[in-house]
Amino acid sequence: MKNLCKILFVICFINIITIGAQTNYPQNYFRNPLNIPMQLAANFGVVRANHFHMGLDLRTNSQENLSVVAAADGYVSRIKVERYGFGNAVYITHPNGYTTVYAHLNKYFAQLDEYVKERQYKDEKWEQDITFSPGQFPVTKGQLIALSGNTGGSAGPHLHFEIRDTKTEECINPLLFGFKIPDGISPVISGFYWYDRRFSTYEPGANGIAVKKNGGNYTTDIIQVSSPEISFAIKAVDKANQGFNLGIYHAELRMDDQIIYSFSIDQVSYDDTRYINGCIDYTKFVKDKMSIQHLSELRGMKLKNYNSSGKTGIIHLKDDSVHNIEIVLKDVTGNTSKLITKVRYTGNSQQVIPSDKLVKPDEAKTVSTENADISLSKNAVYDAVNFNMYEKPGANADAVSNSVILHTPYIPVHDDYTLKIKPNRKLTNEEKEKAVVLFDYGNDTKVVKGKWGGDRLEASFNRLGTAILLLDQSLPSVSPGWKVGELIKSSTLRLSGRTKIGDIISFRAELDGKWLRFARVKDDFVYIFDEKCPKGSGSHTLKVTTTNTAGNTNTQTFTFQR
Repeated sequence: MKNLCKILFVICFINIITIGAQTNYPQNYFRNPLNIPMQLAANFGVVRANHFHMGLDLRTNSQENLSVVAAADGYVSRIKVERYGFGNAVYITHPNGYTTVYAHLNKYFAQLDEYVKERQYKDEKWEQDITFSPGQFPVTKGQLIALSGNTGGSAGPHLHFEIRDTKTEECINPLLFGFKIPDGISPVISGFYWYDRRFSTYEPGANGIAVKKNGGNYTTDIIQVSSPEISFAIKAVDKANQGFNLGIYHAELRMDDQIIYSFSIDQVSYDDTRYINGCIDYTKFVKDKMSIQHLSELRGMKLKNYNSSGKTGIIHLKDDSVHNIEIVLKDVTGNTSKLITKVRYTGNSQQVIPSDKLVKPDEAKTVSTENADISLSKNAVYDAVNFNMYEKPGANADAVSNSVILHTPYIPVHDDYTLKIKPNRKLTNEEKEKAVVLFDYGNDTKVVKGKWGGDRLEASFNRLGTAILLLDQSLPSVSPGWKVGELIKSSTLRLSGRTKIGDIISFRAELDGKWLRFARVKDDFVYIFDEKCPKGSGSHTLKVTTTNTAGNTNTQTFTFQR
């Protein structure tokens, strides 16, 4: 019986070790997907607008069309072709349970490129999202799969590279897989902040603390706080050895030698990546372009596997004693920086008072004005908001409603909410068909068609700002980059898209009556000459049909020679 117990104990122990080992990522299984040394322009988890950066941005020496190779044996399981986002992307599924992603590509390898082109002509559609079976496009480690580029949402030539769990599709920090990228530089701390947590991090907001370098560590003067409930946040970057501002991998907050909060950025799913807005001072990020990361948990921030402390990070100061504070920042390779300071509660200050339009995490809320209402879900906010919503006369010449101000663009919302707006006069059915919602976020705008529910136009958004109903009876158009009837000697045809309101949501080009593959490059449409229109083929007629957000359609005809 004793021997049996020992055997069972050993089996259980082995199982425990095996389960634990599943969190250890394979080292040196994946190779560098470029044939030049890996240099980072961005790492996993760096702060981006409304999302964490979900992979590595690898520098391509400011060039395009460098060879991109498979990081390991596997098969091409998916490709995407899209205007924004990844642009042209390849997904490779590997037998070890991971999938690698390669994005912003210019061109796929020959056989795959031809397959995608045939599919585009068959579907008469440029944007594609195609999945493949394991036998269609197998690849070996180091095999050419594409040429690097600058397509989609890219702001400059580079390769975006991800490693995902194939089953869950969670993105995993690629630097955990043993890539050899020299790094001897510790994170750099440039700012420190405290927040009054009796109401919300948004009100009254961040209190800046001057940071200074003192020997090998950072420090501040003693922090005098006027609230008994506070939290901290840090402004810092990881420079590595390459000069770019990379994101912080791991942070710890200690008070009097006790861990108060810690986070590590090991893995994030695309379903959860928007939770970044609850991990940062969103107001500072949008208004001042500053990446300040909270060393505490906001009630509505529900990102899995991020908070590794099991604590909220909110500090309760019960007297005027001086407390020791230590912040420890680390990168993946273990380079470490510390900020050492002290905090003392100096007395109670006036507290923010909740309003009748208070919106709280985990509680749905509808806020209304005379001619509009907004319905927020229970997941809408990360922290309490005294929601301010009002109307004022619309200044736009095409306006058919008041402007509706939804609080401020400097406070985030997590998911889509429904906005309903009533026009300021009765619209005909024809006018209703041409009505759109223009939403101004402060630094950009969005136009949505929406749908009518009774006498109100309904639309969904996931940011705050100012909304207004517009009547759009204008036609979209494209402008050719050549003179009518001209002999085209270059390798491409380019058309520039134009709309008065909104965007071109549908584009169709026909060359001599047959669909022609134009790629969407930001606001332009580009055709690269191929066998569909070879040199010496004479005169051609190009018919282009475009539709804008409001549904207005325009057909234009252009001629050229080849």
